[in-house]
Amino acid sequence: MAATFDKTKSNFPLAGIARDGWSTEDEATATCFCGAVQLSFPTQGEGLVDTFICNCADCRKITASMFVSNFTIADTHLKHVRGQDNLKVFKQTYTVGGGNTSRTMANHFCSTCGTLMYRVGSAFPGMSILRIGTVDDFHLHESKLFPQYEQFTKSRVSWLHGVEGVKQVEGSYGT
Repeated sequence: MAATFDKTKSNFPLAGIARDGWSTEDEATATCFCGAVQLSFPTQGEGLVDTFICNCADCRKITASMFVSNFTIADTHLKHVRGQDNLKVFKQTYTVGGGNTSRTMANHFCSTCGTLMYRVGSAFPGMSILRIGTVDDFHLHESKLFPQYEQFTKSRVSWLHGVEGVKQVEGSYGT
């Protein structure tokens, strides 16, 4: 028989090495796989900008997956609990959304385990784009961080049918 859990309560499965993630009504943590980097962020209010799925080629390639689930946090509300000095940055100037222009995307990885913690794009000043999969409380994946829209649907693989009930956008939603 498959295990079930109450989706109305916090859910911290055994995932990764760290065991100190937390969530409250208004704030939660996101931790890399090895636990060296941990962030805290708001789960509601003005600091939580949006939540979305991206099917663009850049997101697919940098995550080694067919899509990525993201949430955007205002930088004024993002806190580095630990490991900020453990982050390595890979900056790209050619992006799928902007081509080879003055737009940049800086990718912040844990230098120990390689987890992509967030991206900072010049097209989105004052915001950081985090990965929903790094959030420690898995209940939030299906509640407060449920995607509001799905972008680059024209690039989505044919065997994936998208998130039901959310706005579908062929290109970039925010630019």
